[in-house]
Amino acid sequence: MARANWLTDDNTPDLEAHVSQLEHFAASLADGVIDPAELAAQEQNVAAAMRAVESSLSDDQHAKVTKLLAELTAYNVMQVLHDMAAARVEQAMARKK
Repeated sequence: MARANWLTDDNTPDLEAHVSQLEHFAASLADGVIDPAELAAQEQNVAAAMRAVESSLSDDQHAKVTKLLAELTAYNVMQVLHDMAAARVEQAMARKK
C-alpha cells in the first residue's frame, strides 16, 4: 500500500484523508456536538496509538515524532481559535446589516 502524503503540494498539512477514515470521528461529529464521553474515547484512541508507536522508535525518531505531535497540536489549537474568531467577526457583520 502506497503512503498517503502528510502534506499537500504547497506544503500545507493534509491529514483529512486519514481523518475521514476514522468512523468513530464521523459518528462523533454527526450530531454537531462532542460530548464528554466522545472526547474521553478519543483521548483513549490517541493514547493507544501513541503506545503502539512509541516503543518502536529510536531516540532520534522519538524526538522527531514528539516535535511533530507538539507542532500538530499547536496548529490544531491555533486553527480552531482562528476559525472561532472569524466566525465571531462574520456574526458581528451580519448583525450590523
